[in-house]
Amino acid sequence: MLTSSTITIIKSTVPVLAEHGQTITRVFYQRLFENHPEMKQIFNQSNQKNDRQSQALATAVYAAAAHIDRLDELKPVLLPVLHKHRSLQIKPFMYDIVGTELIGAIQDVLGDAATPDIIEAWTIGYGEIANLFISLEAELYAQDEQAIAFEGYQPFVLETVTTESSDIKSFTLRPADGRTLPPYRVGQYVTLRLQAPDGLWQNRQYSLTKRADGKSYAIAVKQDGSVSTQLHELSVGDRVLLSAPAGSFTLPDDTTPFVGLAGGIGVTPLLAMAEAALATGRQTTLYVAVQDDRDRPFAERLARLEEQGATIVRYAEHNALSGTRTGRLTRDDLTAIDHTAETFVCGPEAMIQFVRQHFSGHPDNLHFEVFGPSLALEAPTVVS
Repeated sequence: MLTSSTITIIKSTVPVLAEHGQTITRVFYQRLFENHPEMKQIFNQSNQKNDRQSQALATAVYAAAAHIDRLDELKPVLLPVLHKHRSLQIKPFMYDIVGTELIGAIQDVLGDAATPDIIEAWTIGYGEIANLFISLEAELYAQDEQAIAFEGYQPFVLETVTTESSDIKSFTLRPADGRTLPPYRVGQYVTLRLQAPDGLWQNRQYSLTKRADGKSYAIAVKQDGSVSTQLHELSVGDRVLLSAPAGSFTLPDDTTPFVGLAGGIGVTPLLAMAEAALATGRQTTLYVAVQDDRDRPFAERLARLEEQGATIVRYAEHNALSGTRTGRLTRDDLTAIDHTAETFVCGPEAMIQFVRQHFSGHPDNLHFEVFGPSLALEAPTVVS
């Protein structure tokens, strides 16, 4: 249980975490995978190699230390993390494993500076943080219709494979057992699990690109790593494992205008949102930026959305065709957005930072999604 002295000790370590946090988290992952190699099948190994995961965890540990006496303040920003944990099938016992290796990493990095009082305080503090996550995730598991519909990872069969561009393919997946799929919220994602050639199971999250129809899921995958390459090599009839849809980046059920700002593959959740918005008669606008207009994914689908009444504003860095703007989203574009609109942005972090900096509407009307661990968008006050 947290006491005033425990809180004081943990908060006194905040400057140390700011200086050594990323080193501590690197050592943590080394210890975790050496002592518990089975955990490699949960964590994205590509993010381990490029250091994104350790950076994101360092931000999270820093934020937790700074808020240790008011953890409830973090609840509103934890929802995306809770959904990610649910999609990866994180269970309570895993928090004990993580806690042991995190405390061990603090001792390894800080050496004699990690006094018994500091280690005891952090052990207690971590327990409080873990209990918060466990209780909130238990609520999510219990109330999530999708999670109740099927537990863990279930087999799905590739029904269609469509080439969208030089490096993007779309996949339609139906349940192998023919079950009816319960509805999900547009903007959510599924976690897909594939076994790599070395035998290691790897998990990746992919946004659902269509509205729920009870029959199948649809995703689109950009080829940019070992797992996506393996997926691009699959054919109709092949099987993959999926966990139930998750995610809090979803379109609210109201009549306000919908605006989507997409960079590259970030358009995927916005396609489903645009379809849902149009189906309910909402004013719908999509700003869609790509590198090369001659290799634009979902061109036919965007054209169909226009036919249904959506306004599509296209950008391209190179080879802009007729009707496409050369370059990127501008400040003037953001200023012109209807201030009453629910605005969703999904794309590279630099794009999201630009939108957040220059968005002139009410902050509560701006929603964003980062593919992969968030590094700087919420530091240092929000857990990623």
